[in-house]
Amino acid sequence: MTPGVEIDADRIALAVTALPHVAGLHSGRFGEIATLLPGRRIAGVRIRPGGITIGVTGRYPATVTEIGDGVRAAIGPVDHPVHVHIGDVAPAAAIACLDTTSGLPRP
Repeated sequence: MTPGVEIDADRIALAVTALPHVAGLHSGRFGEIATLLPGRRIAGVRIRPGGITIGVTGRYPATVTEIGDGVRAAIGPVDHPVHVHIGDVAPAAAIACLDTTSGLPRP
């Protein structure tokens, strides 16, 4: 994002969830990482005047540094600090065992 351009929570969510080191967005322990829009809520992305917080579930075996750097690169340059909260890490075995259509464990 170019500095001075409006920050789009939907675009951020799409860019971050497309990363190979991110299993999904994470809204924090109490659901506090979210953007409230008319009629809906984007969990895992919080945009405030003092900064942007992105909550993610990382994908093992990525390191915290790889996940954080990837998230910041996906967002691009912004004129706010970007904080990355890694709320969980999905183990490799759990990822391989999930049904991609429902997200539930395969029988």
